Amino acid sequence: MSVRTGTGRHHCLTALCLTAALGGSAAWAEDWTIDGRTLTVEQVAGIARDDGARIVLTQGADTQIAQGFALVMEAALQGKAVYGLTVGVGWNKDRPVFAVKDGKRVLDDELLQLSRAFNLTSLRAHGAGVGEPMPVEAVRAGMAIRLNQIATGRTGVQPAVAEMYRQFLERGITPVVPSRGSVGEADITLASHIGLAMIGEGEVFVNGDRMAARQALSDAGIAPLEPVGKDFLSILSTNALTAGHAALLAHDVDAYLDKEAIVFALALEGFNGNVAPFLSETNDIRPFPENLAGARAIRDALQGSYLWSPSDERALQDPLSFRTMAYVLGGARVATQDLVKVLEIQINHSDDNPGVVVGAVDEKTSAQVSAYFIEGEVAGAIYPTAGFEMLPVATSVEALNAALVRLSQAITMQTIRFENPEMTHLPRFLAAETNHGHAFGAIQKPLVALLAENRQIGAQAPAGSVAMAGNIEDLDSHAPLSVANLGRILDNLYWMSSIQLLHAAQAVDLRKPPALGRATKNLLDDYRRHVPFVDKDRIYSEDFAAGRRILMER
Repeated sequence: MSVRTGTGRHHCLTALCLTAALGGSAAWAEDWTIDGRTLTVEQVAGIARDDGARIVLTQGADTQIAQGFALVMEAALQGKAVYGLTVGVGWNKDRPVFAVKDGKRVLDDELLQLSRAFNLTSLRAHGAGVGEPMPVEAVRAGMAIRLNQIATGRTGVQPAVAEMYRQFLERGITPVVPSRGSVGEADITLASHIGLAMIGEGEVFVNGDRMAARQALSDAGIAPLEPVGKDFLSILSTNALTAGHAALLAHDVDAYLDKEAIVFALALEGFNGNVAPFLSETNDIRPFPENLAGARAIRDALQGSYLWSPSDERALQDPLSFRTMAYVLGGARVATQDLVKVLEIQINHSDDNPGVVVGAVDEKTSAQVSAYFIEGEVAGAIYPTAGFEMLPVATSVEALNAALVRLSQAITMQTIRFENPEMTHLPRFLAAETNHGHAFGAIQKPLVALLAENRQIGAQAPAGSVAMAGNIEDLDSHAPLSVANLGRILDNLYWMSSIQLLHAAQAVDLRKPPALGRATKNLLDDYRRHVPFVDKDRIYSEDFAAGRRILMER
């Protein structure tokens, strides 16, 4: 699959990307190959943010999809229970499910019509999301993931469903999907809105415009989908939307951590801090992956810095918020990598219930297991599963949330240390000689407020459950809530890093060190083109917004 780098959009937050949230088109197009096996988090972000994406399903994927659908139809012909086809459609059980045409058994036309009607009714009945629409890029990420899962052949949908996902992604047609209403055991009440758009109901975004889905399909020359069998179930009973949102955020957190490493390095230069805790020699003494990863990023940012030369004013041991930053920064990096690994299992495998396995062989281990097998032109098995369970993703997201809260704490404490001349050997509150006012004395408060928010929203999602659906659905992961919290934490962190950057830049300019690191100098130069040195009191909110914008665009 193609991968794009250096586009300047990799930093875009799911909750913050205005262009994507309004349905704007990207300025490029790319070929993206879907095979059901090798989709990455980076590629999900690429497709989501490329409204002109060209989607190519491999021949193997096409074959797998067709065979999976054929297995479902064969199961129905043999009288097996297939929800939405032979079960739940009002078919009289004493009537045959098949007819004979041209000497071959086929499913009865009346049964198929009943199945189509049941599919439509089911999509409508599950369209129950609440709240503002999801950002366009989050819905596109979910559709890309779902198409890749369908390409495994284990969803049992007709090929027309895969084609509809492909067309929506290529044509920039994005269903209007409410942002809330899923408990994390498949995004049933949310993903149904995608299916509704495919049948020409509900609304979509196209090039920033919100319009009726039927009109969008007509304008694009796309015939509405006629779902049959388990199509509706596979469209709505999936966690692809939550996984898509999580994939975008994992991608964006990774980009943020690269930037925060440089902001911290500039803060260390402004503080005249000690580099000893970040040396490979000191980290090899206790080689936790978190510490090694964080220290490496900090050393890289400080290449060429004056901090590698001795200073009479430099402390032997800095405050813990500075000394332990490699662990904190690296811990967030490792947690992000762990989430990516879990997501790449999730997005490359079907989360359907039931699961369709073409080619499965009945080893006669028990009569119970044998009951799931189908023999015929296309043989295999259709198993009841718990593939809808999102706990692996939810727990990984919550671990990342906790790591980012620790990072929020470190950023806050580091930045507040700049108030103290005994530590910095700089003026109190980093006041310039010409500033006889408050300087930075009041701007600790928004930093602490953002930290308090992150502490609160970084708490684990509720573990308690409410039994639903006739006491059958009595557990839930609340993965969507954990993922939404991750987005809010990341949003706050960009603001916190901007406040940290204002302090770091002011301290460096007051200290006038002989040399900065190559990365930190580049950041400072970029920052100073937009945010000047504070020589007298001014409105700092504008500086915070400018710093956040600079960091997000890097």
